[in-house]
Amino acid sequence: MAIFLTQSAADRVHSFLASRGHGLGLRLAVRKTGCSGFAYVINYADDSQPEDIVFENRGVKVFVDKSSLPLIDGTEVDFVKHGLNEAFKFRNPNVKGECGCGESFSV
Repeated sequence: MAIFLTQSAADRVHSFLASRGHGLGLRLAVRKTGCSGFAYVINYADDSQPEDIVFENRGVKVFVDKSSLPLIDGTEVDFVKHGLNEAFKFRNPNVKGECGCGESFSV
């Protein structure tokens, strides 16, 4: 089981944590929501929880809770910029379908 970061995503996390002045890494989870069932939740991790599974990729620690991991195992996290917009994007091999707006997915 693993979560992967592109160099762009790793660079973004490193720079944001440095500008924040604190934080352990990136926290990735899913929650039930939306028209397709699940949505990604991404935050910066300030602590580690007992239920966390921790991956390290490109020098970034990625914290994932045990209940989310089966839904996002193998996911590649990217950070993309298009004009004035920038966001983390997910390439999840477990996704079977996505809603029309791209905010939620099903497995």
